[in-house]
Formats: sequence, C-alpha cells, structure tokens
Amino acid sequence: MSLYVGNLSYEVTEEGLNSVFAEYGSVKRVQVPTDRETGKPRGFAFVEMGTEAEESAAIEALDGAEWMGRDLKVNKAKPKENRSSFGGNQSNNSFRNRY
Repeated sequence: MSLYVGNLSYEVTEEGLNSVFAEYGSVKRVQVPTDRETGKPRGFAFVEMGTEAEESAAIEALDGAEWMGRDLKVNKAKPKENRSSFGGNQSNNSFRNRY
C-alpha cells in the first residue's frame, strides 16, 4: 500500500519527500508524477512506507501539516482505476458492446 500526498509545492523533489517521510519510518519508494509537456511536478506524489504502522504515523503527523508553504494532504492511496477512451470499464461500456 502507498500514501497519496497532495497539495505539494511545484518545487518538490523525491529526495525532499523521502527525507520528510523517513522521520516516520522506512521509505521504500517515492514517486512524483510530472506533467508530460513541461516535465514539472503535478502537485501530488505517492510514498510507499515499510509497514502500515509507519504509514499511519506519517498520516497522523503530516496530514494538514505545513511544508514548503502548503498544507499537505496525506492519506492512503486509492487503487488505480482502469481507464478507456470511452470512460468507465470497457466490459460495461454498452456502446462498445452493441457495435
């Protein structure tokens, strides 16, 4: 499981996030999605911690905390949704199934 970290400064780095979250346990991975056109961070990230207890400690301490001039939003990440060009799940897309 990983954590969603939102409302990040556009100046954020993976190294910076790693150091902040390392205060609450072992950080396995940090991912900062970037804009395809500009290459700049999109204002959110995903952080994977070693254990659920470490994730809970990070959420408790950092959700709503100010960092780099912004109030962080930290919670458990939701599973990635399947996306199609028509929207929704392809197997439930009645238009595609009829034609």
